[in-house]
Amino acid sequence: MKRKIQLSVNGQRVATDVEPRLQLAEFLREHLMLTGTHLGCEHGVCGACTVYLDDSPARSCITYAIACDGADVRTIEGFDEDVVMAELREAFSAEHALQCGYCTPGMLVTARDIVLRLPDADEPRIRKELAGNLCRCTGYVGIVRAIQRVLAQRGNRREASAVTPHAERALAPAMEETFGVRRNETAVSLAPRSGEKVGRGDAKLHQSFTVDHPRETVWAFFGRLDEVTACLPGAAATGTPTDDRVDIILRVKLGPVVAEFNGTAEVTRDPSTHTGVIRGSARDARSSSTTRGEIHYALSDERGGAATRVDVDVNYTLAGTLAQFGRSGLVQDIARRMTAAFAQNLEARLGAGPGTGGAAEPQRGRPAELNAGSLLLTAVWGRLKAVWRSLLGR
Repeated sequence: MKRKIQLSVNGQRVATDVEPRLQLAEFLREHLMLTGTHLGCEHGVCGACTVYLDDSPARSCITYAIACDGADVRTIEGFDEDVVMAELREAFSAEHALQCGYCTPGMLVTARDIVLRLPDADEPRIRKELAGNLCRCTGYVGIVRAIQRVLAQRGNRREASAVTPHAERALAPAMEETFGVRRNETAVSLAPRSGEKVGRGDAKLHQSFTVDHPRETVWAFFGRLDEVTACLPGAAATGTPTDDRVDIILRVKLGPVVAEFNGTAEVTRDPSTHTGVIRGSARDARSSSTTRGEIHYALSDERGGAATRVDVDVNYTLAGTLAQFGRSGLVQDIARRMTAAFAQNLEARLGAGPGTGGAAEPQRGRPAELNAGSLLLTAVWGRLKAVWRSLLGR
């Protein structure tokens, strides 16, 4: 059963009926005849199908067209008058950065993102950012040189004119959906804060949930960092935490890829307002991927003090090889589901009482893996059910 969608493609409004299972890439190629978007692996790995979705690079082969209702899509054909893309095309030609050309449209889209977002990127950073775009011909040498050439040209112009570099773009979300239980509100925004530099996967997530315990009880629990860490799926505290610092390990599995992030989190708390900030960073040695972020939380009374509302704002960045997995809106669903799991573990741990071994008993050393692949499938299934409900009018 088809569903009507409306979106903007290269600045033109498009309204049509599509099948729920139709890929965005197929929609662009077969329905709109925009064949500059190429299909390669059709698994979101090779990057040939990369387009801009709400001003953020996205894999169109693993994005449903129906999920882009109301979104802004820009394909390689939409950059004919773009200044940065013109510079990149010239540099790709001068540096012999293409041979068969099949990967080139997606490569150019990613290259433009690098130039605008990382004006000071060096060769290692450029190569990391290109990890999600595969080329079987060039060996990447010419591609890297082409991007370096454009960055150098733009840098020289900035120095000559003494103007502020290109404003960091805001990464807008493709959509919002509500998942999980006992949640009051959920909203996702990929827009950076004023003056904040954006890295691959920079995102902001806001979520609220309620637990059936008084605020003072929840506040005291948040001060026990090893127990708080244990409530996060796949995470564990290492060593002995202090009142304001904890060393952590987070293991994530996505298919055959297993990442083990080791890092440190520092905590500041204000008992007068029942608010706190957790700042942390971690690194996976296998993939050279890094993540950093901040968690702001606030506790407020609910139901006359019998329950506590927890408002959480998460700002995070994922950089390196694994950053390619942060381009899909499904990853935002995974983050929301992890928060829902944290809320359930928190409820169970508070019910068990401190040190009594509840569902989230503090762990030491190596934690169980967080199966992101399983969460991904659950997120996809949840979206499909939401689509079918809307089609059936339920």
